[in-house]
Amino acid sequence: QVQLVESGGGLVQPGGSLTLSCAASGTIFNIYGMGWYRQAPGNQRNLVASIDRSGSTAYADSAKGRFTISRDNAKNTVHLQMNSLEPEDTAVYYCNAQIVDYTSRARDYWGQGTQVTVSS
Repeated sequence: QVQLVESGGGLVQPGGSLTLSCAASGTIFNIYGMGWYRQAPGNQRNLVASIDRSGSTAYADSAKGRFTISRDNAKNTVHLQMNSLEPEDTAVYYCNAQIVDYTSRARDYWGQGTQVTVSS
């Protein structure tokens, strides 16, 4: 059984910073891409940032220059450093990973989500 557990969400003032973390645990043989998505009320879930196993990254336009995604392959973790936060960044943030599990096939896994609220 594989689990993704997120941490680091919370309430922050506009202009502030937060770091989200996600740890994968369970029977894991390999992890390919990892990423962060977010979903605001009434909106669809959208990609914020992604990183492959070699460290190549991609960002949504709204995240470029403000957010930084990183991962630690030895610890099966992925992080999202968010700076210059704006009220528009308010959403539930979800961790995602393509994990080769006990089936020996890569499958998509999701965390439970962590709330980020940017408000004064």
